[in-house]
Amino acid sequence: MIQQGTGTRSHDAPVPRRDRPWRLFAQPIRVATPRDSVSLRNEAGFTLIELLVVIIVLGLLVGLVGPRLFGRVGQSKQAAARAQIELLGAGLDGYRLDVGKYPDGAQGLDALQRNPNVPNWNGPYLKKDVPKDPWGNPYRYRCCPGQHGEYDLWSEGGDGAPGGEGENADVTSWSQR
Repeated sequence: MIQQGTGTRSHDAPVPRRDRPWRLFAQPIRVATPRDSVSLRNEAGFTLIELLVVIIVLGLLVGLVGPRLFGRVGQSKQAAARAQIELLGAGLDGYRLDVGKYPDGAQGLDALQRNPNVPNWNGPYLKKDVPKDPWGNPYRYRCCPGQHGEYDLWSEGGDGAPGGEGENADVTSWSQR
């Protein structure tokens, strides 16, 4: 019970002694027993065998799925090159409608973006600069005439050389059999 007006506690409640503050925080020391080591073994966790099994399974998945996934990257680059060749072909057709002929080999594909000082040029015929192919090489252009039509437009694939198979195959504006 607290006495009113004095600010002190009743004699029923023990008052901690301020001359020994370490007593307020003193905790009893617990000694480990054999029973404690048994309880540690029963705690949740992974054994070395379980971790090895998981690593082996992940390795198998990467080994089986990885090559298929990376094969698709080459296919997607081929598809992107075909789409870009179609867009460049549409730009060349727009140029021809305005000027009356395709740009010659000296003017090249840059004539789709910059006026080569020809009459009736109403470009640019592309929204952006002439792109490089998905492998970072410039598209090849031959005109007036091309070997396969009025113009030839192609990418030499991943290897940058004529011919090839798979990702290294040429992507062209003409049909290859």
